[in-house]
Amino acid sequence: MTSFHPLDALRMSPGPKRPRRLRRTATLRELVRETTLDPADLVYPLFVVPGEDVRNPVSSMPGVDQISVDRLAGEARELTALGVKAVLLFGIPGAKDAQGSESYADDGVVQHAIRALKDASPELALITDVCMCEYTDHGHCGLLDSEGYVLNDETLEVLGRIAVSHAEAGADVVAPSGMIDGMVGAIRGALDAEGLQGVAILSYAVKYASAFYGPFREAAEGAPAFGDRRSHQLDPGNAREALREVALDVEEGADALMVKPALGYLDVVRAVRERFPELPLAAYNVSGEYAMLKAAGANGWLDERSAVLEVLTGIRRAGADLVVTYHAKDAAAWLQSG
Repeated sequence: MTSFHPLDALRMSPGPKRPRRLRRTATLRELVRETTLDPADLVYPLFVVPGEDVRNPVSSMPGVDQISVDRLAGEARELTALGVKAVLLFGIPGAKDAQGSESYADDGVVQHAIRALKDASPELALITDVCMCEYTDHGHCGLLDSEGYVLNDETLEVLGRIAVSHAEAGADVVAPSGMIDGMVGAIRGALDAEGLQGVAILSYAVKYASAFYGPFREAAEGAPAFGDRRSHQLDPGNAREALREVALDVEEGADALMVKPALGYLDVVRAVRERFPELPLAAYNVSGEYAMLKAAGANGWLDERSAVLEVLTGIRRAGADLVVTYHAKDAAAWLQSG
C-alpha cells in the first residue's frame, strides 16, 4: 500500500495556499491591513465641574479627572497635539433639583465649557451630552411622576431646551443619551425653531441598561437615587429592538448614530452598520470597559498598550467610524509613536 502524506495534496495542487506570505513582515502586514486606527477616529469624554483650578481624580477610572472650566484650554491643546479632533462634554452642576434646571442655564457649567473650548481651540469638534441625569437630584434621565416613573413627553421639552442652550453656546453636535422616545425629533424641532439648523444630532440610538456604567456614575455624579433605568434603556438581550430604535431616530432626523456600550454589543454595532450604512456610526467604549483594562494592566495581567489598541481596533472592525473612549489620549500617543 502506498503511504499518503498530508503535504502530497498541496504538492499536487496548482500552488500551495499560503496566506502567511502576506503576514511575513511588518510592512506587508500594514500594507494589507483591512481595519486601521487613527487618533482622528477617537472622541475623548470630559467631565467639567464648577470652580477654579480643579482636577479631581476619578478613583474607579485611573487617568480620568473631573476638571474645571479654566483648565480646559490645556486639555484642548494636548488633544490637538495628539491628533484627537473631538470631545464629548459632560457637566456636573453646582446645584441639582428635581427639574434639572441647571442643564439649560446660560451660565451652566457645560455652557461655560463650550465657550472656553471654542476660544482655546476653534478647530476642536464639541459634542455635548444632552440628558438630565447629572442635573437632577434624583439622578434619573427626565422628569418624574409621583411614582418615580420617567415622564416621556414632558421630558422632551426640557431636552429641547438643553440642546438649544448648548448650540447657542457654540456646540457643534448635541448628543441625546436618555433613550426617551421622540428625543431626536423634539431636539431637531427645537434647534430649527431657533435658527440652529447647522447643529448636528448624534443620537445615542442604542443604549443598553448595562452593568458597565458604574465608574461613569462616579465621574458624572449621576447615579439614580432610587430604582434603575431599565424602563427606558434597552434590555441587553435584544438586538432586533435596537434596530427598531435606530430606524425611528433616523426617521426623526438623526445625523449620526451611537451604540453604547461597545464590547458586549459588537454584534449590534455590525448590525447597525449594515442596516444603516449611509450614516456615521459611533460606539462608546464605556467606563467599565476602560476600568477593566486599566486594572488588568496595573496588575500586570496583560499588556495595557497592546490590549487597548486591539480593543479599539476591534470596535472599528465591527463597523464604528468613531470610538468614544477614555483611552483616547493614551491610544493617540501610542499610535503617534508607532
